[in-house]
Amino acid sequence: MRSTTSSFCSTPRYIAIIVGVIAALGSQSRADTTLIRNVDVFDGNSLHKNRNVLIKDGKIAHDNYKGKTPAGARETGCQPCTLMPGLIDSHVHAFANRDLTLLSGVTTQLDMFMHPDMMTGIKSKMKAGTLTDEADLFSAGILATAPEGHGTEYGFAIPTITAPEQADAFVKARIAEGSDYIKIVYDDGHAYKMEMHTIDKATLKALIDAAHKHGKQAVIHIGSLEGARDAVECGADGLVHLFVDQAADPAFVKLAAEKKVFIVPTWTVYEGFSGRAAGKSLSQAPALEGLLDATQLNVINRSNGADRAAKLDEKMSASIRALNAAGVPILAGTDSGNPGTIPGVSLHREIELLVQGGLTPTQALSAATAGPAKAFHLNDRGRIAKGLKADLLLVKGDPTRNILATRDIVEVWKDGVSKESLRQARLSSIAKTRLEAASRVATPLPADGKMLNIVDGKIVSPFGKGWDISTDVVVGGASTASLSATMDALRVSGEVKAGKSLSWSGAAFYPGSAPYQPADLAAADAIRFKIKGDGKQYTLLAYHKAAGFMPAFTQFKTSTDWEEKIIPFNQLSGFVASEASGFGIVSYGTPGAYQFDIKDVELIKRGS
Repeated sequence: MRSTTSSFCSTPRYIAIIVGVIAALGSQSRADTTLIRNVDVFDGNSLHKNRNVLIKDGKIAHDNYKGKTPAGARETGCQPCTLMPGLIDSHVHAFANRDLTLLSGVTTQLDMFMHPDMMTGIKSKMKAGTLTDEADLFSAGILATAPEGHGTEYGFAIPTITAPEQADAFVKARIAEGSDYIKIVYDDGHAYKMEMHTIDKATLKALIDAAHKHGKQAVIHIGSLEGARDAVECGADGLVHLFVDQAADPAFVKLAAEKKVFIVPTWTVYEGFSGRAAGKSLSQAPALEGLLDATQLNVINRSNGADRAAKLDEKMSASIRALNAAGVPILAGTDSGNPGTIPGVSLHREIELLVQGGLTPTQALSAATAGPAKAFHLNDRGRIAKGLKADLLLVKGDPTRNILATRDIVEVWKDGVSKESLRQARLSSIAKTRLEAASRVATPLPADGKMLNIVDGKIVSPFGKGWDISTDVVVGGASTASLSATMDALRVSGEVKAGKSLSWSGAAFYPGSAPYQPADLAAADAIRFKIKGDGKQYTLLAYHKAAGFMPAFTQFKTSTDWEEKIIPFNQLSGFVASEASGFGIVSYGTPGAYQFDIKDVELIKRGS
């Protein structure tokens, strides 16, 4: 696949132009009062031509101002341009990139699963008014799922539910943690040809009833039409996915309309899972591309196997057209945080898909502004009207005619403050990183690509800092690990101890001169090794500079006999081999003792 990152790195002139533009722009005013003159205004529902919008003290003071520029106010605007409410993504997993989200024009995220500790920290900043350079966040916190159901696979222990009588206590516990709404997983995986544990319909209904009893909405993760029908019949407020096994039938459309549910299709994430590089066109939009680091470009330019999305498109379009015609609210959400998606940026693709699926551009814009604000009772945002939050997005052109105009971002405001200086800082940082990458010298690999040798009973690393233990102690965990040499292999043993957050234990290899020092391993495109163990599931972690300490990963099981594993780098979402900073083979998320042996670990070009 074509590497967008490489093409930029080999074009210093392009980067020099970007840096020059940033320097020329300089920092933008952070005046409390701003008058945005002579712009068309999409107010969340309809377009108004040639208006002036006055913002003051973080609010929209006037949505059709006709007076003189107030003393001391900053005046700005452009033509032909459209001012919109800040976008709202109605389905995210916002564990990272909330600053990029904001710079992409998404000023509010509706998170559908987050550890309470992270959620509490973000929301406390919102309450204090100090979450200035990130998108606002509302969250479900811990989702409701069955033991071993979807949501239990992410490396930290969560409470689960097995029976209707547990529902009230479960919901009260989530509310005590700060959940804004209750998310429920009702999905057996059959729509994706998988097998997953899930709650039964009686427990689903009990959870929905408990949420309503305690004044919270209940939103449901489903995968199939049958599951969606059950959820709506049980009183769900909304579905945070659209089913993918078949198109909506007339009976479901009628039911959804009668029950007044909203639906978040999350077409973008399905598109990526179906083999289409969901965000490839986003990396070609100048106002977005310069904000994306090598990891993020890799993520949105990478496909998941062959393109199998044609059938998905057909079913999604048929369902959306029918539901929209019946008056069922369609909301824009990306499920970002999953492979193939980038927070904030991917919402521009989602609204494009909604237009392809039958919504008008105006309806698609409403699905990302006024629609979610109304559906989730966020009465202070989502529209341009007097007294509402001055979360705003200014774009060139008219997105009510051409939905792609949302990508041509001129400026973003949050609570009345321009984010242009933050945007410039990120553009500068990304440009600098690309220049560094362009000049980086590739790390020479051993002729045989070996990363591990056992010599006289000692562990020898042919290059780099070499092998060491890796545990969750660095994030406050208590897991343990040890490395030792057998006759011809590295033995890794230890214990994963459950903690409040991520938990893991195992071995790490550092290819640079120091831990997490990047090395250019672009000469390889896969890692190969042999492993035997105790039959448990293990995880390969792959770190690189741009991603910091958030690795790409894939999981596999072991047996008591030696098995060869070949893991192409393109299976590691977003991993950039040219700036690799570490690999890990670890026991991740499952408490208990473990042991495995590895040998013949090497970097390869597939086919070699």
